[in-house]
Amino acid sequence: MHLGTLLAATALAAGLAATAAAQEVVVLGWGGAYTQSQVEAYHKPFTAATGIRVVSVDADNPATPIKAQVEAGNVTIDVASVEYADAVRLCDEGLLEVIDHAILAPAPDGTPATEDFLPGMLTDCMVGTDVFATVYAYDKTKFGDNPPTTIADFFDTARFPGKRGVRRGAKATLEMALMGDGVPADQVYSVLATPEGVERALAKLGAIKSEIVWWTAGSQPVQLLADGEVAMTIGWNGRLFNAAVGEGKPFAIVWDGQVYESEGWVIPKGAPNLENALKFVAFSTATEPLARAAEWISYGPPRASSAPLVGVFQLDGKTPMGPNLPTSPENLTNALLSDLDFWVDRDAELNERFNAWLLAN
Repeated sequence: MHLGTLLAATALAAGLAATAAAQEVVVLGWGGAYTQSQVEAYHKPFTAATGIRVVSVDADNPATPIKAQVEAGNVTIDVASVEYADAVRLCDEGLLEVIDHAILAPAPDGTPATEDFLPGMLTDCMVGTDVFATVYAYDKTKFGDNPPTTIADFFDTARFPGKRGVRRGAKATLEMALMGDGVPADQVYSVLATPEGVERALAKLGAIKSEIVWWTAGSQPVQLLADGEVAMTIGWNGRLFNAAVGEGKPFAIVWDGQVYESEGWVIPKGAPNLENALKFVAFSTATEPLARAAEWISYGPPRASSAPLVGVFQLDGKTPMGPNLPTSPENLTNALLSDLDFWVDRDAELNERFNAWLLAN
């Protein structure tokens, strides 16, 4: 082949490869039922509408690899789902792209996105996707006609014997321990802000420590309960709901003492497909996709215009999702809105104390 022709062919091939690479977006999620909800509500429709392929990858906590990749200067992720507190922290550290809210779709009636999203669901670097809750669930086969109904019951191994699944981390765990010890929801953070409050929470956990099975990944509580390794477990409401209703597991969720919070999309600084990432964020956080996601997992949509559009659970085609969302009024009777600024400021300190407690006892 003539050298000029060869060079032209090589350049064309390189150009086509670059074009092909540009027609994808790599999205990092949490796995399990949560990622499934995003694949069905966001990824597939986005590809159908734009032709851009979505590569879906998972992590136990997407904030961890995002921080590592950006600091190492080797970013392979374009969009990631993270909790609010992590989004604020990573943004403050300069590890995320700022997202212009002007790219977000208005509500169907023309209301600007900035007025349609619920308070706190939009930050400089995050666009909210859902409201989820840390709750506990129990195995209905173990307690007959006298099941647990309150957060205090989770810590009562005398009346409700059996192992307990608990997340190996301070966030939500300490709050639930305090509520289980009788602290009213509206006083939890004023108590937890003191050294005495932290010790009170750890003491409550310590009273059942011999019965605790610790977990770190979101899929583990469901598996622990399904395998009979625990009688009750703390976990994320969406995964527990999908196991109970979608898979027919004998699980019941207790909403008393739930800790609810938000999470959303962020774009790592240096994302290789930034333009596609922005398109994906804008598409997936429009009114209809957010409503569809809530039909695949019981997490509340963050836009006011989405709530009326949420229908039935897609895995059984009949269960209304409204009453099974953390934001449903009947589920908020004794609920705690996670103080995300509290955790932005104290996450490292309280996890250090929590881990020291784990090792010392």
